[in-house]
Amino acid sequence: MISRPSGPAGRLIVALDVPEAARAESLAHKVAPHAGLVKLGLELFCAEGPGVLGRLARAAPVFLDLKLHDIPNTVAGAVRSLAPLGASMLTLHAGGGPAMIAAAREAAEKAGRERPLLLAVTVLTSMDEAALEATGVSGGAAAQVVRLARMAVSAGADGLVCSPREIRAIRDSLGEAPALVVPGIRPAGAAAGDQSRVATPEEAVRDGADWIVVGRPVSGAGNPGEAARAITAGLPR
Repeated sequence: MISRPSGPAGRLIVALDVPEAARAESLAHKVAPHAGLVKLGLELFCAEGPGVLGRLARAAPVFLDLKLHDIPNTVAGAVRSLAPLGASMLTLHAGGGPAMIAAAREAAEKAGRERPLLLAVTVLTSMDEAALEATGVSGGAAAQVVRLARMAVSAGADGLVCSPREIRAIRDSLGEAPALVVPGIRPAGAAAGDQSRVATPEEAVRDGADWIVVGRPVSGAGNPGEAARAITAGLPR
């Protein structure tokens, strides 16, 4: 499995939020000198198919963010199919429950090669309190994130995906053991876009994020490589 970063250089994950493989590959090569991983999400994976992962992996390790969520047997089968592609990280929804997470972990362990880090997504960074209430979740995002985090780690998840607002609550509850990947990161002055629970890169790392995920502030910049470099250079040592 990929090791947790020991310093700023490896903490940045750049989200390749573009729909074409050629654009994604070009972007990956531009940011690779200043990023620990690149993120391959659902849009690009669906548009280009599994083969795009190998093309991106030639530039940088790949965080495969598909947020698997189905019955345990189906998710286990998906993990078996995805593991040989060589992703360094793979996401699944914590809301799938302990049996689903345990099945994913068992499938990953049996993959017969260096397996991806399994990350359980807690509450999407686009969700605010009203959105959670609409889905029947009361008590606020932080409480729900901690509930899901405890369950997911107990069931076999290697780490968690949470917004920067819940980093401290997870660390207080679970300590340093789970790896934390944190989206919803916006450099100072950047627009929040469709994210509801955000923080700056520096704030997230100081609070205990292992990796931070940045998309449009890098991918949409005139010089993506320089944008990535500036973010990494500003992180706490």
